[in-house]
Parts: sequence; C-alpha cells; structure tokens
Amino acid sequence: MPPIEWDRLFVFTVSPFELFIRGTIVYLLVFLLMRLFRREPGTVGIADLLMVVLIADASQNAMSKDYHSVLDGLVLILTIVFWNYAIDWLTVRSSLIEKLAHPAPIALAREGSMIPDNMRRQFVTQNQLMSILRQHGIEALSDVKAAYIEGSGHTSVIPRQDNKKTDESNEDRKLA
Repeated sequence: MPPIEWDRLFVFTVSPFELFIRGTIVYLLVFLLMRLFRREPGTVGIADLLMVVLIADASQNAMSKDYHSVLDGLVLILTIVFWNYAIDWLTVRSSLIEKLAHPAPIALAREGSMIPDNMRRQFVTQNQLMSILRQHGIEALSDVKAAYIEGSGHTSVIPRQDNKKTDESNEDRKLA
C-alpha cells in the first residue's frame, strides 16, 4: 500500500478563486435552466432524472479543471438540456416517439384480481401491490376496479364502485 502524501493532501491544485468562479457560473446556469424549463410540481420522469444525472456529471467537470474552460462544460450542459426538451417536443408531435418516451400503462389488477403475468414482467410482488393499494386508501383487492403501473413508473388505482353506493348517489341526484 503506497504511503499517504500528507504534504499534498490539503494543498490547492486549482486556485480557490477560480473554483468559486467556475462553481458560481455553473450553478447559476443550471439554476436558470431548471427554472425556465420547469415541469409540473411533483412530476419527474425518466428523461428528467437522466438529465439531472448527466448535468451533475457535466457540471462537476466544468467546476473542476478537467475542462480547460468553463465554456466546455456549459456547452455540454446546454446539449443535454437541448436533447431533453427536443425529445419532449418530438413526443408531442410523433406517436412513435411518444410510445418510446412514455410507454402505455400496464394493468396489475382488474376487477378485484391480480394479473400475475403483468406483475411478474414489472417485478411487482403481491405485497408491493397491496402496499400500493393501501397508499391509495384501499384495503382489499376486491375493492379495486383496476390498478395500473403507468409509463412514468407511478401507479394509478381505480376503486370499484359499490352498486349500492352508486344507486344511492343516483337517487340523491334525482331528488336534488
């Protein structure tokens, strides 16, 4: 095992002022890009997550001295943002791109019964499905009309409407 070089461990290899300037420029650019192109609150899709990870890597290099210029890193960050929004733009205009970017929902349960083949393909266990149902305020599988895993990875659950409750609400509407 090589010895620890204590004399180099706490020595700047890049000017602290240069690091401050690089960090400030990259932070402000990424901050502005995220504010200008923000999404609905609470929605983060696969493309958004990929963009954040890639920006993190690109900005890390731009903030250090791996690039000789901050502009190298900024061009890379802008390229990543461009493709993220270009794919979103194409998704709205092309059904083929939409199918690739946002897959169709897959039913995990229907009419109170699990769909084991779909659950297996999506790596969802019975316990996980029941947890999802409880998060949607449903205690029993028999109370589920349908449960889907959406293309975004989120789940949606449609509760089964009890016929008695439906009849009562219809009568209430007639009286009103």
